[in-house]
Amino acid sequence: MSSHVLVVDDDPTITDVVSRYLTKAGFVVSTAADGPSALDVVRRTQPDLVVLDLMLPGMSGLEVCRELRATTTVAVLMLTALAEAADRIVGLEFGADDYLAKPFEPRELVLRVEAVLRRVTAGTVRPPSDVLSDGDLVVDLPAHSATLAGAELSLTAREFDLLAHLMRNPREALSREQLLRDVWGWSYGDESTVTVHVRRLREKIEADVALPRRLVTVWGVGYRFDPTEDVSAAELSQDPR
Repeated sequence: MSSHVLVVDDDPTITDVVSRYLTKAGFVVSTAADGPSALDVVRRTQPDLVVLDLMLPGMSGLEVCRELRATTTVAVLMLTALAEAADRIVGLEFGADDYLAKPFEPRELVLRVEAVLRRVTAGTVRPPSDVLSDGDLVVDLPAHSATLAGAELSLTAREFDLLAHLMRNPREALSREQLLRDVWGWSYGDESTVTVHVRRLREKIEADVALPRRLVTVWGVGYRFDPTEDVSAAELSQDPR
């Protein structure tokens, strides 16, 4: 069954070109020219991914992304102008799974869409026993779900992939460059993308974001996942009693 992609852009030329390339690549494509129309299409058709322009009339792409994150788990690929570095970071903070700067090659957009959707659906081809856990944090790869203390975590596809990758490599310091390559599939890119996603994950799995105990910063290197059992053992060894 073909994946469904919604293209949201108020420029009819961009919408037409992107739609034709995606259709040629085998996707079912819908389009919308503004935020309210996009949200209506999402509610009615539940697409697998939304290609979302940042600069939309009336309701901005950031507002649309925020609404999508509050109400759905649809993957989001955000289109931004090259000079809008700060807005790209904000887009990631709002929950976009990936971004692409304008002007872009349509073929690159297709490849980015395919890469995001592969990560979204990767869990369905893993063995049923492939479940990662650390105390009350459980990541079920086949179900593509994560829970903390029994409560479902609302993670974007990229947040889920990043958390799973870090948990698969406990106690190992991974550089931002490594994470971009292994999780995003990028041979180069803006490493602040990783920083933003780690911060978002900490907000969802750490009791105190200012003093993270699982997603630890390794200064000068990157990040490391420390299982809570390691923390407990270290605290116990320091108990003066």
